[in-house]
Amino acid sequence: MLALGGAAVLVLAIVSMFVGVSDVSLPALMAGDLHAWHVLWVSRIPRTISVILAGAAVSVAGLIMQLMARNKFVEPSMVGTVESASLGILAVTVLFPAASLFAKMGVASVFAMAGTALFLVILRRMPLRNTLVVPLVGIMLGGVIAAVTTFFAYRFDLLQTLNSWMVGDFSGVIQGRYELLYLVGALTIVGFICADRFTVIGLGEEFTTNLGMNYNRIMTLGLVIVSLISAVVVVSVGAIPFLGLIVPNLVSMFFGDNVRRAIPWVAVFGAAFVLVCDIIGRTIRYPFEIPVGIIVSAVGSLIFLYLLLGRRKKNDH
Repeated sequence: MLALGGAAVLVLAIVSMFVGVSDVSLPALMAGDLHAWHVLWVSRIPRTISVILAGAAVSVAGLIMQLMARNKFVEPSMVGTVESASLGILAVTVLFPAASLFAKMGVASVFAMAGTALFLVILRRMPLRNTLVVPLVGIMLGGVIAAVTTFFAYRFDLLQTLNSWMVGDFSGVIQGRYELLYLVGALTIVGFICADRFTVIGLGEEFTTNLGMNYNRIMTLGLVIVSLISAVVVVSVGAIPFLGLIVPNLVSMFFGDNVRRAIPWVAVFGAAFVLVCDIIGRTIRYPFEIPVGIIVSAVGSLIFLYLLLGRRKKNDH
């Protein structure tokens, strides 16, 4: 089954490489068209690899975040992680305008960790951890951080730059500007290796401690993975909202809650979902392009509402 999912991603990746304004077609490549080959190597292949890596990593980060928060309705863009990463990028842009992409990623990661840790601290102090209340708290925290970020972006005339970080867009991905995303691929593999540990912390601190495992150490590992993935994706291509929420939930509906079994499917489904959304964004208003973040947001918000209403109806019964 997983091999079929991988094959579907491969087919979508091939289709993605031949979609766009520039004439990159099989006949042109077979004829040795140098311009077509140049566009393929410099733009289309890097873009497709970026979509696959970002889609898979953000989806897995969402699954890890849900286990850490013990709530299926949270993900990095709903708990202040992405907003904190954007605040970090803004801070380094204002204070050190000539900073490298790697430096921006480092600062964004630190801010993302701080924002996620703050959410988890608030969560532990909440007397009532209702399924629907937790994401609302995360959204409010993210809103406060986003408001602070927007204020300073306005003061320093960087609103347009800020918007580019908050909306996922792969149109600017070219050779030499996407390689940081290989790091999120490595972090996704680390997440798979540590799947059993994340399963245990999803059952609570007391249960984890009774099994002789260090709860805080595993939570810190999860925090680092989620924050680094969020920071790298925001720095490289911008935020992709709802992806880390809907993909783990859809996979859970079909394959259950076994995390070790679910992570490969979450990665495959996430990559396929973003590939489809990216292809739609490039074709729906051809020759213009709609950022993939907008397409994912539109589809993701509808699925999120469906999941919320479905859970509420289930609870009523």
